[in-house]
Amino acid sequence: MNSLQIALRVLKVDRRTRTSAILTAIGVAVATGLVLLLATLPFATQNREQRALWQGEHHVGFQLDGPQKLLFNSASDYFDGQQIVRVDIAPVAGAGPIALPPGVPQLPGPGETVVSPALGRLLQANPAAQLGDRFGKPVGALGEGALRFPEQLVALVGHTPDAMPENAYPLADFPSGKASPDPLLMLLSWVGIIVLLVPSLVLVASSARLTAARRERRLAAIRLAGATPGQVTNMVAAETTLSAGIGALLGLLISPALHGLASFVPWAGGTWLASDFALPVGLTVFIALAIPVLVVLAGILGLRRVLKNPLFATGGHSKKPLHWWRLLALPAAGVFFLVAVTTAKEYGGIGMVMAGLFFLVGSAAIVGPWVTSAVGGTFVRIWRRPSALLAGRRLRDDPKGAYRASAGIVLAVFAGSMALTLLPTFESMAGGGRSFADSVLYVDTDGRHARTIVDQANASLQKYGQPEKAVAVGEVYLVKGQAPNRYGHRALVMTCADAVKLTRFGLKPENCTGGPAVFGDSALDLAQYKIADNWEGPASAVKSGTRAEAVHVPDPDLSSTSIIDPAALPDGFTPKYVTVVAPTTDANREIVRTALAAPAAGEEIGSRDQYLFNQQTELGDLRRVTVIGLIAAGILAGCSAAVATAGSVMDRRRTFGALMAAGTPVRVLARALRMEAALPALVATIGAGIVGVLVGVGLYSMVDERGIVLSPWLLAPVVLGVGVALLGASVCTPALKRVQAEPLAEE
Repeated sequence: MNSLQIALRVLKVDRRTRTSAILTAIGVAVATGLVLLLATLPFATQNREQRALWQGEHHVGFQLDGPQKLLFNSASDYFDGQQIVRVDIAPVAGAGPIALPPGVPQLPGPGETVVSPALGRLLQANPAAQLGDRFGKPVGALGEGALRFPEQLVALVGHTPDAMPENAYPLADFPSGKASPDPLLMLLSWVGIIVLLVPSLVLVASSARLTAARRERRLAAIRLAGATPGQVTNMVAAETTLSAGIGALLGLLISPALHGLASFVPWAGGTWLASDFALPVGLTVFIALAIPVLVVLAGILGLRRVLKNPLFATGGHSKKPLHWWRLLALPAAGVFFLVAVTTAKEYGGIGMVMAGLFFLVGSAAIVGPWVTSAVGGTFVRIWRRPSALLAGRRLRDDPKGAYRASAGIVLAVFAGSMALTLLPTFESMAGGGRSFADSVLYVDTDGRHARTIVDQANASLQKYGQPEKAVAVGEVYLVKGQAPNRYGHRALVMTCADAVKLTRFGLKPENCTGGPAVFGDSALDLAQYKIADNWEGPASAVKSGTRAEAVHVPDPDLSSTSIIDPAALPDGFTPKYVTVVAPTTDANREIVRTALAAPAAGEEIGSRDQYLFNQQTELGDLRRVTVIGLIAAGILAGCSAAVATAGSVMDRRRTFGALMAAGTPVRVLARALRMEAALPALVATIGAGIVGVLVGVGLYSMVDERGIVLSPWLLAPVVLGVGVALLGASVCTPALKRVQAEPLAEE
């Protein structure tokens, strides 16, 4: 009878071994499915960015790599809080055919547009003055292959070459090439693999330990009966390979379902196509083989005692105390992580940072048992209640086995603390934007086109029956010193009355009395400052009689900007850079945007809420991913805690049976088991929470050198971790009652 036949025979006749194998297979399936999903995410972002490459949204400085065939411009438009990608093109006459990107059915002519299906529905549902007049007549629909995500709003707008904006790019074809994956989601996927894979493997290990003592005695008996170490190893390898292999196949089978669920989770403004989650075959095979191999190796490594001294495995043995040097694993991993973080910017070593994070997570398995043993020693020395003494002796005698119940919880708390350190800090960074009021729309242009945009926009506003008027606001610099060593302030050229209505400076009508002025957060000495249209250009003195007035600016981001009255400009000075701005109300914002869109000819029309759009989208993505990740980690941790607790009862079935036969109440044993789970978990989760906060600080330092924002919610992972540990330990009472009901002689 070979090793596989023996494994099948054991599974057939031993119910507890069969249960352990089933739970192991489930754990391997979960681990395989999660790793396959997380490993797919970078490829998924790359796939959808590849479809949207022609839109040119994230490209700067296009190069003309052939005969010019078209003028191209890409910008973002907005409607009712939704982003619209607007691509403006103008074919060059006589330049030859233009290759169309996948999903683009035709080139629109002047005054025509090809839109995505979602934008087409919006055009039909809203008046032309609010949306449709921005793009022209729809003549076609973009296919799925031209969209980043199914619900993306995209408009391909046709023009004549002379109607294109000044900054349009001359190109030989639509933008193409090879897209890059989203770096943020790639980083999160690696963090997720590290943080979620370990709890999954802990669940596998806990499942395998359900019958650890029983299997150890069985293998020791076989070893004493004459089996060689190689034969015993083959038996365990066959038994573990059977359950782990089935689990890996289940993981492959559930992977498409996980991908389907993931396609409904928004990222960067939209969901996914099912085809986005395509992992290379080689990587899929590697993951599907690597996880079972790790499980089998772990099972074989656990045979050391049986192989070396089978007599002790059957008759019991004294375990060596854990050494204090285990505590050095955490600071050593911390130093490695610190060095990796501090050198990441200089050397671009994100891989080293991830390795440091992995070492920190792995150090928990080394430090955790020592902490558990120390907690057990405290129980034995201080408390005298039976349950506390039983719990303390267990923690002291088998700290590795006792820590296993809280290992997944520790990692979940670590991940939660790290996330809750980063999220409030990222939220505190949100803000900023232009100097204009929240309700103001603006479009950047130059002095040559500004007057045309203002006149045409005001004519459209009058046609739409709107009282608002667009105005041109110049941009200059108040400089001090000689080029190239100048310093000074950016200044907006506008009347005081317009500044009261259009900016966030907090100016009031009473500030506008007294003639031309320069307003800022401090009163400048205008004798020392001159006006220039750029930092390096010629500068002229402010017109005499201009006063400088300090105003209290409500936002710190306005402190480096001033307001200067047009009457204070030197004679003949015309700003080179101009922003056309128009006030709006909630009722007419989209109408005003439409009035600006036509003369702007593809230039982006902005506002403060749109400036914050990407920030809020990213924060929403981070919150969503954090919640999903923590829920998954919590569920895995709870399951591993429950299985480990049940395995602990099964391992000590003889001991508990003897104690109950001697009259020990089940409630005392149950209380001891809950103490075993809860108190080490409390100590370990507090430590994991502190380490998670420090790791969050380290990761944030790679993004920004400012301090972090600490939130009271940092305590939540620790509280939830202890709660999950108690919930997992609640299975001890049913397990003990099962032991009580079964005859002790079975062992």
